[in-house]
Amino acid sequence: MDIEYIREIAERMTSDSSGSHDWYHTKRVYDLCMRIGNVEGADLDILGIAAYLHDIGRPYQDRAKGRVCHAEKGAELAKEILEKLIIPEEDRINIIHAIRTHRFRGKNVPETIEAKVLFDADKLDSIGAVGIGRAFLFAGEVGATLHNPDITPEESESYSKNDTCYREYRVKLMKIKDRILTKEGHRIALERHRFMEEFFKRFLIECSGAD
Repeated sequence: MDIEYIREIAERMTSDSSGSHDWYHTKRVYDLCMRIGNVEGADLDILGIAAYLHDIGRPYQDRAKGRVCHAEKGAELAKEILEKLIIPEEDRINIIHAIRTHRFRGKNVPETIEAKVLFDADKLDSIGAVGIGRAFLFAGEVGATLHNPDITPEESESYSKNDTCYREYRVKLMKIKDRILTKEGHRIALERHRFMEEFFKRFLIECSGAD
């Protein structure tokens, strides 16, 4: 499998992605996939292709303000790309499955070890220090405020001025450690989660004017 060819395609297709889901996010997910996949016994060739292609549908979701599922769109686009390559059919199916099932809010469940590793790697890049940074970056991209203490995060809307980093923490990030599917991924998630908890405790204290 020509992983460099896939890498070039993926980098080109994510060139106009927003900063929170840019090529550097894809590279981090790829690195995490290799790290976790090696421990969990995944097929690293299949996993590498899925990791590089996992967010090629993201620009479509961003342009549609969330009305398009980037995982579903990415699976469609990946299918077209893989049809041009000489890859065993079962591997092709596995790659597309991994891409389709990697989304936290998606309805499709990862079933293969490669799909589970990709799911975990993508989620791990959403928590810890990097995850917090990405959440603030995304909030800026949609024009959200820093923090709105007068609204319950769970009642605010995504892609709105109240789609803050703290909202993302409450509706998604704090739940991720309990959704991780692999043993190695869970080990990494616990440390990142602890850091995130402490950060947001301090964040709320400072936002209230205390210290």
